[in-house]
Amino acid sequence: MDREVQFIGQSGAFLDAVERASRAAPMRRPVLVIGERGTGKELIAERLHRLSARWTEPLVTMNCAALPETLIEAELFGHEAGAFTGATRARTGRFEEADKGTLFLDELGTLSMGAQERLLRAVEYGEVTRIGSSKPVRVDVRIVAATNEDLPKMAEQGRFRPDLLDRLSFEVITLPPLRVREGDIAVLADYFGRRMAAELHWDSWPGFASIVQKAMEEYLWPGNVRELRNVVERAVYRWDDWTKPIGHVQFDPFESPWKPVAPVRPETAEGEASAPMRTVAPSGDLDSVADLRAAVDAHERAIIEHHLGRNRFNQRQTAKALGLTYDQLRHCMKKHGLSDKG
Repeated sequence: MDREVQFIGQSGAFLDAVERASRAAPMRRPVLVIGERGTGKELIAERLHRLSARWTEPLVTMNCAALPETLIEAELFGHEAGAFTGATRARTGRFEEADKGTLFLDELGTLSMGAQERLLRAVEYGEVTRIGSSKPVRVDVRIVAATNEDLPKMAEQGRFRPDLLDRLSFEVITLPPLRVREGDIAVLADYFGRRMAAELHWDSWPGFASIVQKAMEEYLWPGNVRELRNVVERAVYRWDDWTKPIGHVQFDPFESPWKPVAPVRPETAEGEASAPMRTVAPSGDLDSVADLRAAVDAHERAIIEHHLGRNRFNQRQTAKALGLTYDQLRHCMKKHGLSDKG
């Protein structure tokens, strides 16, 4: 995500998160950043570093989910030559690289319990020990960690150390998802649209048609700002007439009438393929059907209502259960006058 995007927004929820980061930045204490994917957790970490007294020192980033568990500790704390197979020479870890600066640990909830224990010691005592060594190394590192997991719940379940959680949560900044940032969708969409239009060498920026603006405001944005950027840039790229407002947007780039559908053959408990799934036929007296379209519509409505109820009116789960995209389900619900909440 572009660095300047962290400053784009006018909603109270967004401005509050930015202000809390600005206030916490000068402190030496750890900060925990919570947020869904695409909400800008790394950008907040950068803000915490750039506004601190450590801004001239390194900002070292590590995605804890990007490495296999066997390499996490070696990556964090370093290792000596011969410490394990393949360790042909000594290597400093991320803690030593971030000495006097900031260490940003993304996807913190994926750390193993063993790595959590060593991380706690590093935070508590300000020292790390390379794998294969018995000599601790002093480090001065400010920790900023991020996750989209419910860490208190993980701690209750025994999957995250409560003492480490306490140590890292001096300040907790929870980033709001885009769907609750009132007014920010239009601001961000305009920013991304103008930038894409400039990249395509358009002579002017026509903006979005009202129907597209409404669709973007109503969409739930599971991928948040990162997804919004992709959707907007794709819409601008596909639009042929830059003199007219952009009148079409596609939220799912994989949606297509020619999308291949692979047959599904569920396996039984013994691992053998079961019989093909049967097509569900409408119940009732078929001889009495006088209006085919009305009968089909009534059956379609009944199926959608049934699955909405089974999925507690979670529209994304309902769409998945019916083999529809979210937009297709929304279209069907609108056609049949079905409420979002039953």
